[in-house]
Amino acid sequence: MATINLRPWREERAQQRQKEFAINAIGAVIVAVLIVFLVGYYFDSMKNRQIDRNNYLKSETQKLDKQIAEIKDLKLKRERLLERLSAIQELQGSRPLIVRNFDELVRVLPDGAFYNSLSRKRDQVLISGTAEDNLDVSTLMRNIDQSKWFGEPQLSKVDSSSVNARKFNLSVGVVKPKAEEIEGK
Repeated sequence: MATINLRPWREERAQQRQKEFAINAIGAVIVAVLIVFLVGYYFDSMKNRQIDRNNYLKSETQKLDKQIAEIKDLKLKRERLLERLSAIQELQGSRPLIVRNFDELVRVLPDGAFYNSLSRKRDQVLISGTAEDNLDVSTLMRNIDQSKWFGEPQLSKVDSSSVNARKFNLSVGVVKPKAEEIEGK
């Protein structure tokens, strides 16, 4: 006779396999969720790290921009100071020039001519005066032209309305001669 096994071992084995499959599936889902979470966390930390780096670079860039602005400001101040210094040196250098110009104006003046007014506009001396005759005006102009301290004179007006005197206006450029020319005189 045939023996019949009454235990449902095949069904139990199928149920056992289903439980193992369910546990494995749940485990795989948990591992997959954990991996997704860890990858997300890793990318978030990398993103935050990069944001921190960018913020650091921005702050350092702002510091450097401030330093560059300060450097530009200092350069501008330096240029202004150099301009002032050169202006002061020019004034200091031209101070004796004015005295020398007045002295030279007296030296070039012929006996028959007189100055009525002298004025200076930048590097030009405007002279108004009277002379006994036209020869005195031309002698004055010749003497001014030969002077190392003045440029070429330009006669703008000679008025001969008076019999004894000629009124004249002329302008002459002021020249600062070189040191060799001054010593050679």
